Formats: sequence, structure tokens, C-alpha cells
Amino acid sequence: MLLIATMAPVGSARAADSLGVFDGWAAFRDARAGRCYAIAEPERGTAGGQARAYASVGTWPERGARSQLFVRLSRPQADKSRVYLSIGERRFALVAGAGRAWAQDARMDAAIVSAMRSAETMSIEGTGGNGRSFYDLYVLKGAATAIDAAALACPAR
Repeated sequence: MLLIATMAPVGSARAADSLGVFDGWAAFRDARAGRCYAIAEPERGTAGGQARAYASVGTWPERGARSQLFVRLSRPQADKSRVYLSIGERRFALVAGAGRAWAQDARMDAAIVSAMRSAETMSIEGTGGNGRSFYDLYVLKGAATAIDAAALACPAR
């Protein structure tokens, strides 16, 4: 729980307003950046990762972006390697680069968020730059509530 509370400024030096902590997920509003997001760290991940891994689902009303997945990987992936997101029976090939991954388009974002609402876990896997596989497991309990809190805090304009 303490770890999530420290995640508000992930990716920037700005402070974000907490919208709440919902089991393993938290929601924040960053008014200066014009976005709201739900975020969590992996429950389990590849040991020795070089980055502080997290998954987030963000909304940027001024950009017309709703419920977009963004993942910071625990390791930079190997050149031209694929990064996969698995949620229940669904598997998604993500766009990846520089240790980050995201959905290919808004349609995939919607499918991912829908799958997150009904599953218990999701995992991110791929091949790291060192040629070894990496695997990060996220527990989804609280994810739907955090995603909804973020969406409500940043309504469409």
C-alpha cells in the first residue's frame, strides 16, 4: 500500500492528487498535465529489473484519449522483440520500445480494459535486451474501481 502511495509522481516531478487506493491499484488526477490515471506495480516480476515497472490506464480529455494502457517494463526489451499482455484467455501483442509498451490502437485499449474488468490477473512478458525473458504479474483486484475513479475525475469535454 505504501508503495502505491509513492507512485503519484511517476514520470514527472509534479505532484498528483490521490483519488483513492483500491486494493492493489490507485487512482490519481494530475491537473497540470490534464490527465487522470489508474496505476499499479507488479505483484511479481523479473528479479533484477532495471526500471520500476508499472501498468497504468490513463485518460487525457483534452487529447480525446480515454482509458489508454501504458506499461513501463521491468526490463528494456530486445531489439525487434515482441511484448505480450495476457489477461485471462486473451493475449495482446503490444507496441513496445525503450522499455515501455502500449496498445496498438483505441480499439485494443478498449478490449484490454474490458478484459481487465473480468479477470483476476494480467501478465506482461517478452525478451529482454540481455536475451533472457522477463515476466511481470499484476493482480487486477481494484483495477476496475481505480480506472472508473480516474475516468470520472477527468470527464470528456
